Amino acid sequence: MKKIVSSYFGCQKQIKIVLTFYILKYYITMQQHKFLILSLFTFLSIFSVQGQEDFRKSAPVAGPAPKIEIGNYTLSKLSNGLQIIVVENHKLPRVSFQLFVDVPLHLENEKAGISSLAGPLLSAGTSSKSKAQIDESVDFIGASLNTSGNGISASSLSKHADVILELMSDILFNASFPKEEFDKLVKQTLSGLSSQKDDPGAISSEISSRLRYGTKHPYGETTTEQSIQNITVLDCKNYKDEYFKPGNSYLIVVGDITNADAIAKAEKYFGAWKKGKVKAQKFVDPTPPASNQVYVYDKNDAVQTVLSLTYPLNLEPGAADITAVSVMNQIFGGGSSSRLFKNIREDKGYTYGAYSSISPNEHIGFFTAGANVRNLVTDSALTEFIVEMKSIREGTVTDEELNAAKAELLGRFGRSLEQPSTIAGFALNIVRYKLPADYYNTYLQRLSAVDAAQVKAMALKYVNPDKIFISAVGKGSEIASKLARFDAENKVRYLDNYGNPLVPKLKMETKSEVKIDPSTIIENYIKAIGGKEVLSNVKDVTIEMSASIQGMQLSMKNIQKDNIKLISSVTMNSMTLSEQIFDGTKGKITAMGQPEKIVEGDEANELREEASIFPELFYTEKGTTLELAENEIVNGVDCYKVLIKDAKGKIKSDYFAVDSGLKMRTSMVEKSGEQEVTIIRDYGDYKPVANILFPHKLVIKGAMPAPLDANVKSINVNSQVSDDVFKVGK
Repeated sequence: MKKIVSSYFGCQKQIKIVLTFYILKYYITMQQHKFLILSLFTFLSIFSVQGQEDFRKSAPVAGPAPKIEIGNYTLSKLSNGLQIIVVENHKLPRVSFQLFVDVPLHLENEKAGISSLAGPLLSAGTSSKSKAQIDESVDFIGASLNTSGNGISASSLSKHADVILELMSDILFNASFPKEEFDKLVKQTLSGLSSQKDDPGAISSEISSRLRYGTKHPYGETTTEQSIQNITVLDCKNYKDEYFKPGNSYLIVVGDITNADAIAKAEKYFGAWKKGKVKAQKFVDPTPPASNQVYVYDKNDAVQTVLSLTYPLNLEPGAADITAVSVMNQIFGGGSSSRLFKNIREDKGYTYGAYSSISPNEHIGFFTAGANVRNLVTDSALTEFIVEMKSIREGTVTDEELNAAKAELLGRFGRSLEQPSTIAGFALNIVRYKLPADYYNTYLQRLSAVDAAQVKAMALKYVNPDKIFISAVGKGSEIASKLARFDAENKVRYLDNYGNPLVPKLKMETKSEVKIDPSTIIENYIKAIGGKEVLSNVKDVTIEMSASIQGMQLSMKNIQKDNIKLISSVTMNSMTLSEQIFDGTKGKITAMGQPEKIVEGDEANELREEASIFPELFYTEKGTTLELAENEIVNGVDCYKVLIKDAKGKIKSDYFAVDSGLKMRTSMVEKSGEQEVTIIRDYGDYKPVANILFPHKLVIKGAMPAPLDANVKSINVNSQVSDDVFKVGK
């Protein structure tokens, strides 16, 4: 602290203010009232009349940067190679342990996602304890314990250190990987992946990673429903056995414990961990594109676009450029005072926020910038991103920008020092990346030394406005044609939600080549699923489905008869959540927590429509009109889009696969109070039942906060359903 005070007067004004805050906080904590008064006097002197007169005479000369003394840590190693990092902090009677396993880069290929399953499964049971017993042991002492693909972490009161360490070592050595817990985890993961399919931010992140790293680098590997379903319990066991070795692991101990005690406990609980070699694979570093490339994920119900600009770059932790790069990025897009934010949000009003980041990595780092913008201004926003990228390279950085960026980074660094875990993280980085021992102690000196010339040099080196992967997740019909001009080849490349390439067929090209009209598309669909004669002979259909939404398991049942009778119900654990019955004239609607409702006449129209088994058979006689819209990609399939308008003027959109003729999606706008909501039903996994192709997978989006993912359990055709089941009553 004395070193900070002694170098105080040589700092820039912004840095002085921040340092004064920490000086005051220190002396208040230490109850040094005499020094508190002195510090206040010093702070006020910055703004004294004499100081102002001196400032007018000449600009202040920057003095040496303060040297921050960061809390100490100790580093030790057990005979098996496990490295122990200890940060003592005796302010509170708590201690935390993190067993960090430095898993090397590797490809999981058709089983991508093993680490995401194996990690949580570690704490699902051991040879002597069930998951419930582990959870109970942790809760009993008021502790926390978590496992992941990179190890085990836990915290507790210091008096319970042995209890929590014993649990950690039991998990490490005796994890049993119970099949029932594995199955639960798979279901949860599949449900999460299903939800991400409709999340523009998640789609954009997935696409950006795939574009940056490609398919042959682990960072570009994609976890899909299929890859998760390929994984077995044995794969999870093998993952742990292959990568969890003491030689590539660290035990980080932070809190109310002495170094000697921490080492003794590490030896007691992890000393028996057997040595072993971990195979390291080598991968070719990804490179930026030779010129700008534009990619679009067509989300036809989107009202805004998730815009992303990215590319890989070589920047390792601890590299000489790191500090200057962070200052440059702070000025460019690092916060609400950055150029991107001021231009694209405050000046243009295209978004709530526009940001950038440059992320170092021991293998391959990356640059990214982006914003969520309205579809109609996507191209305008992209123009401004590129304008600012060129400006930071070609223009000048003002003293005001430079000082503000340094002050923000200094404040962020200072705030981080309030957490003991920060010191542990610093120590781990120093050991993992072989950084100088004083790397973080001298951070302020490196920060203070950054000047405008260095900022420009970093921009020229790391900001590449002509070598970008540009991706846009939004409504293709509104954004694609406008974005083509940003591509070096003046074209847009379409991707699915995992970043795989698609080749859509444009409506005009299809019509000119095939001379197709919407009625022909409907006829082809009827032929594809079984033909008019077969469909016309269907008297009743009963479909039972199992569904999941946000981890809840539901049962759904749908019965249709004679195209005029309907039963539709949803239950959970034998409890009916909702039920609709229509007898051909009137209907009954029951919903949990609401009074039963009888509907008839116009009020029953929706139930009457739902009772039609194959409504496409009756479009002509019911006065339905059809219109062909521009083709769209639905879940990776090129589709005709047909606008279907019934006799009462209600419109829905059906999407039929160009190649197979099968229906892939239905989209309809519904009223929900004062708002309009787009309800989407996606169909898939067509299988034959009674010579008719039925979809065995249904995903409903828009009706609830998360997609409802349903799978068909059974379909019965012409099973002679009794009319009695459709009785509505009075």
